[in-house]
Amino acid sequence: MPVGRVRDAERTRAELLAVATDEFAERGYSGARVDEIANRTRTTKRMIYYYFGGKEQLYLAVLERAYAEIRAAERAVDVEHLDPVAAVRRLAEVTFDHHEAHPAFIKLVGVENAQYAKHMNHVARLVDLNSSAVALLDAVLERGRRDGVFREGADALDVHMLISSFCFFRVANRHTFGALFDRDLLDPDRRSFYRTMLGDLVTGYLREV
Repeated sequence: MPVGRVRDAERTRAELLAVATDEFAERGYSGARVDEIANRTRTTKRMIYYYFGGKEQLYLAVLERAYAEIRAAERAVDVEHLDPVAAVRRLAEVTFDHHEAHPAFIKLVGVENAQYAKHMNHVARLVDLNSSAVALLDAVLERGRRDGVFREGADALDVHMLISSFCFFRVANRHTFGALFDRDLLDPDRRSFYRTMLGDLVTGYLREV
C-alpha cells in the first residue's frame, strides 16, 4: 500500500478511536451506537467494520488504546535515574496527572466494571499491556528494599492498587463527593495538595516498619 494511503488509513483509524472513546465513555457499551460514531466521523458503518470488525472489536480497541496511553506515560518516566522514593512518587504523580486529564478513561473503566470485565477478560493483550505497570513498580520496590528505604513484603500490585484507587476516586466520584460534602476534588486550588498527599501516602506506606 502506498505511503500516503497508509497514513490516511492510520489517521482515519485514530479519528474513529477518538470518537468511539467518547461515545462508549458517555453511553456505555450497550448504549453506544456505531451509526453515531460513523456520523460524527463523516464515514460509514461499513468502513468502521472494515477497520475493526464489529462493535465489540471497536470497543476493545478503544480500551486497549486507553490503557496503552497511561502505560506509555509511565514508561516515559526515567525511573532508573531517580532514587526509589522519588521514583515511586513520580510514578504516582503520572497516574494522578493522567487520570485528571483523561476523564473518558475513568468512565470507560467504570463501564467495563459494570459489565464484570466480560469483554477485557478475554483479551490477553490487555493483560500483558497492564502487567508492565506492575513490573515497573516491582523493579523500583526491589531497589528500595536493597537500599534499605522500603520495607520487606510490600507487593507491587498492592501499591499499584493504592495509587490507582486514589486517582480514580478523585475523578470518578467528583460529583457525588461534591454534592455530599460541598468540596470539588478537582478544584485547581487544591490540586497540588492532593498530588502531594498521594505521594506521601504511597511512600509512607512503603517506609513503614
